[in-house]
Amino acid sequence: MKPSSSVTAVTLAAFALISCAGDRPEHSSESAEDHASEKHETDSVFLEDLTWVEVGDAIASGKTTVLIPTGGVEQNGPHMALGKHNAILEVTMEQVARRLGDALVAPIIAYVPEGEIDPPTRHMRFPGTISLPQEQFTKLVEFPARSLRVHGFRDIVLIGDSGGNQDGMGQAADLLNAEWARTDVRVHHVEEYYAANGFREWLLTQGETEEAIGRHGGISGTSQLMAAAPEMIRTDLLAPNGGYEGSGVGGDPTRASVEYGRKGLEMKIAVAVSRIEELRDSAR
Repeated sequence: MKPSSSVTAVTLAAFALISCAGDRPEHSSESAEDHASEKHETDSVFLEDLTWVEVGDAIASGKTTVLIPTGGVEQNGPHMALGKHNAILEVTMEQVARRLGDALVAPIIAYVPEGEIDPPTRHMRFPGTISLPQEQFTKLVEFPARSLRVHGFRDIVLIGDSGGNQDGMGQAADLLNAEWARTDVRVHHVEEYYAANGFREWLLTQGETEEAIGRHGGISGTSQLMAAAPEMIRTDLLAPNGGYEGSGVGGDPTRASVEYGRKGLEMKIAVAVSRIEELRDSAR
C-alpha cells in the first residue's frame, strides 16, 4: 500500500463505459447512472491502487502517459534494507506523475540485473540479492510496455533507479520504437533521472568529498532512503565503508542526512519531469 499521507481524495465522475484501444471485458446492459451510487473516491496515481474502470476512465480523460519504474533487490550494506531502490521510486514516481498531471505509474519492476548467479558476482555475493540476466530483464521491461499500449497509453516511460538497469531499458525502448514507428505510441527511456540528476555534483558543493560520497551505500543512497523510508535504515550500523572490508559499502553513510536526501529526491523528480515533457513534445 502506498503512503496515505500523500493522497488527497477527490470525487470521481460516475463510472461509465468508455472506448479505448484494445478489448475490454464484457459488461452488462446496466447504464452508468445505475452505478452512480457505487463510485469511490481515490486520488492514487498507482495502477495497483485502481480498478480497471478507473484506469480506463483516466486514459479517456487524457492520462495517456505511464511510467514503468525499475528498482532492484540488492545489498546496500549492513545499514540499508535490500529494497532501497523500490522505496525511493515509490516516492519519486508519485511526484513525477502528479507534476506531469496526465500520468499513471505501473508496478515497480524489482527483479533486475545484479550480477552473475553461478558463480555469483557483484551484488549476488551478498545474501538476499535477486538477479536476472540482461536478456530476461529486457523482456521483463518490454512486455509491460506492450500490455499498456493495448489499453491506450501513448507515452510509455522507462525509468530506473539503478545503473545496472539502464542498458536493458534502452534496448527495450529501441526495439519497441522501431516496431511502433508508424504509430502514435512512443517509448521514452529517461536515463537522466539516474545518471544526470546533478545530486552528486551538488553534494560536492556542500563540502563533501568523492571518497565520502562513494559509489554504493554512501552519502547519496543513504540520504535518499532516510528521506523516503527512514524505517529501512539501521542507524546503529552506520559506519564509513560499512565498518569493515567486504561490507558492500563504498563511501561514508555517517555523513548522510534527511536534508541531503530531500534535495536528492527533488533533483531526480525535477529532471525526470523536465526530460519526459521534452521527449513527449519532440515525439509529436
